[in-house]
Amino acid sequence: MTAVHLPPLTSPRRRIGRRDFDFSRQIAVMAIINRTPDSFFDRGRTFALDRAVEAALDAARAGADWVDIGGVKFAPGPPLPVAEELDRVIPVVREVAAASDVVISVDTFQPGVAEAAIAAGAAVINDTTALHDPDLARVVADSDATLVVTHSLARPRRPYPHPHYADVAGEVADLLRRRVDRAVELGVPEDRIVVDPGHDLNKTTRQTLELTRRLDEITALGLPTLAAVSNKDFIGETLDRERDDRLAGSLAAATACALLGARIVRMHAARESVDAMRMVEAILGFREPAVERHNL
Repeated sequence: MTAVHLPPLTSPRRRIGRRDFDFSRQIAVMAIINRTPDSFFDRGRTFALDRAVEAALDAARAGADWVDIGGVKFAPGPPLPVAEELDRVIPVVREVAAASDVVISVDTFQPGVAEAAIAAGAAVINDTTALHDPDLARVVADSDATLVVTHSLARPRRPYPHPHYADVAGEVADLLRRRVDRAVELGVPEDRIVVDPGHDLNKTTRQTLELTRRLDEITALGLPTLAAVSNKDFIGETLDRERDDRLAGSLAAATACALLGARIVRMHAARESVDAMRMVEAILGFREPAVERHNL
């Protein structure tokens, strides 16, 4: 019995890639692998193929359940040719899939990249554009992959200055519900859909903080909720911390989201995030201590 109220999930038990999850009793950690020279946080640290693969395998060894591989950052900028995105992403997917059973997701809004990634071993397509291209859902529907539907308002890689919401959590939940319904219409079973409220995506810091406080309104949709909070600007602006000094704030935000019902957290620091989420699971009564000696 727990005093924390967690909204029920319509399909908590899922097979994703080569792993089984019970999101009624589990919080998955998704480690971030950026194969971009200009990524928001690591600024090219894992752009080289060998570094990207090693970072993914290191995260898996640290206990991460998923690795999320991206070849294009979300921030506004010129389009990247699909062929170049494929060159960045697919070799990492192939090498990681050959070496580990960790769930592999690919952060993309391009149907062609999604199709090739699934063929190479990806089990999740993480779309941060609110299903801007319906063909992405069709690609996922023709596979066994899971689709992450994220709230965002802008066209891909386009600016969206001065976002306004009369009711940020209500409007985010409404758009997610409509996009989930659209994905189902296009053939993606609801039990292969995850939702992400899009912390910071086309939102100010105050809007993101309110959305986080009211995350139970998103988890009430009944689908596993992904919280992508790691090192984001709402943490930096709240605490007045630069990008390299946001780990404590990121872990606090991830923990708050988990206690409000998020079941996947997308994080940069795999080892610390795994420890934090395993501790949350133990506090909630979802897991037993790894060892028990104190005062026995």
